[in-house]
Amino acid sequence: MEIIFIRHGQGEHTVDLPGSLQIQDPSLTQVGVHQAEALGTQFTLTERDLVVVSPIRRTLETAKVLTEDISCRKIVSPFVSPRMFPQNPEWKTLPCDRMLDKELIKKEFPSFTIDEALSEELWTSGINTIPEQEFSIVAETFLTWCKSQRVENIYVVSHDGTINSYREFIGGEKLTREDFLTDAGWMKQSI
Repeated sequence: MEIIFIRHGQGEHTVDLPGSLQIQDPSLTQVGVHQAEALGTQFTLTERDLVVVSPIRRTLETAKVLTEDISCRKIVSPFVSPRMFPQNPEWKTLPCDRMLDKELIKKEFPSFTIDEALSEELWTSGINTIPEQEFSIVAETFLTWCKSQRVENIYVVSHDGTINSYREFIGGEKLTREDFLTDAGWMKQSI
């Protein structure tokens, strides 16, 4: 089975670094919207596909554009929320990477389903700063869940650090920030 990892389109939080990282709840820029539209021409999503989305506005907006007029399942999950890469226990979650409240997601993105099976703690804290050992447990749980889904393809709309963390976990290779996907970049990973 393969997962297609997709990094969100350009967000407002990356336009004027480093200060823009302090923006809370940044949206896609107009460039990011166009990037998400271009992703739609690279994939042929169907109702037999599953899209798993990070609970952050820019990933939700990317997935919304990508799945427009397609009645596939769209699940919002903190399993693919922002993750610092590499990990540093002294770093804290940036304002741009704080997860949206479930009720706000339901209101603003009604075609998406919230992954209610997860603990409230994971919905509150996410995976951004959890130690590698804890992330390994989360990653194994998520990948086992993915394998249990009866779908043609699984698309994961997430973040550069999260994608690199899953790539390292799945492939066993050591990656660096140089391996980050670009805005709206994507890759297939066998699981």
